[in-house]
Amino acid sequence: MWLKPNRMLSRRGLRRLIVVLVALVLVTAGLGAWQGNVFAPLFALVESAAVAVALSVAWRAGDRSERITLDAVSLEVRSLPGRRRMRFQSYWVRVLLEPGDGRRRLLLSSHGRELEIGAFLADQERIELSKKLMVLLADFNGQPRK
Repeated sequence: MWLKPNRMLSRRGLRRLIVVLVALVLVTAGLGAWQGNVFAPLFALVESAAVAVALSVAWRAGDRSERITLDAVSLEVRSLPGRRRMRFQSYWVRVLLEPGDGRRRLLLSSHGRELEIGAFLADQERIELSKKLMVLLADFNGQPRK
């Protein structure tokens, strides 16, 4: 399974959004300068750069993902683009949904180790993922479904 956050804009769409926002800010600053506020264009440039950087950083956060691999022996979670990898024995791993920070946390737990997965997903998506993982683990381990 590949877990990826929803991304509404393409790179091209992000560039267009930034250009439109910068144009609107500069037009507003031009009107302010025309009425006597000579510092408006300077502040508009600083604000435009800050907004462009913030939007780019937020867009890059959409690159993160998690790959979950399950076989008869193990369940492995690999976080991308990093190199974090955690492996659990598929028979012993438990899927837990716990409340925390105003949202539910989806945890994989085994032998005293825990790993939160799907932190970038919405609550409903985490609930569906937990059900799907429980069914897959039950099928692999030959246990009756709950």
